[in-house]
Amino acid sequence: MSDATLHATNQDPDDFAVQIADQVESFLVAVMEVAKGDEPESAIPFLLLEVSQLLLAGGRLGAHEDIVPEERYEPDLGPEPDVDELRERLARLLDPVDVYSEVFDPYEPRKAPVPARISDDLADVITDLRHGMAHYRAGRTTEALWWWQFSYFSNWGSTASATLRALQSVLAHVRLNQPLEELDGLDTDQSMGDDTLEFEAGRVMAEEIAGPLGLGRPAK
Repeated sequence: MSDATLHATNQDPDDFAVQIADQVESFLVAVMEVAKGDEPESAIPFLLLEVSQLLLAGGRLGAHEDIVPEERYEPDLGPEPDVDELRERLARLLDPVDVYSEVFDPYEPRKAPVPARISDDLADVITDLRHGMAHYRAGRTTEALWWWQFSYFSNWGSTASATLRALQSVLAHVRLNQPLEELDGLDTDQSMGDDTLEFEAGRVMAEEIAGPLGLGRPAK
């Protein structure tokens, strides 16, 4: 199946594989467009919408019975496309709210939050989705569905979920006129150390991030 036949009219639009592939492709295209930086004023809201829609596809994959690939070994797809440029563009676009804190597994007791980056997360998710899309476009539909389902459970599902929470939190702080506490030098190369985050730097008012990110005026 080539790019030209991805949305061929002879495909059943009600087919599960077609619907999942459409949602995956929509996400891939949308994030690439956001990363261009042409409309920074809508970046956060648009990403929130796209990640939410992607997780709907993920939920459907998660609820589906186990998909078994037709071949024992995965066909070789060659080298993975590089996402470093995309990651860097997103990091510049999302600064200063790119870094956030996340608990990797909520069912592991006494786990300290770890630093993460929205830009890294989105690039990571895209890598997983592109891998499955390569199978889909090559006509290996079952292989694509298996990969999307497997990687949903093993990686991109939790990563996208964490990203969604971070994006939603940014918008909530701005719309509700609640200040964000500045991450005091927090970076993804650092370890939190304590069970709770220590924010000692001054507050960054919601309106200070609303302007650069184009989120509009905070609520009164």
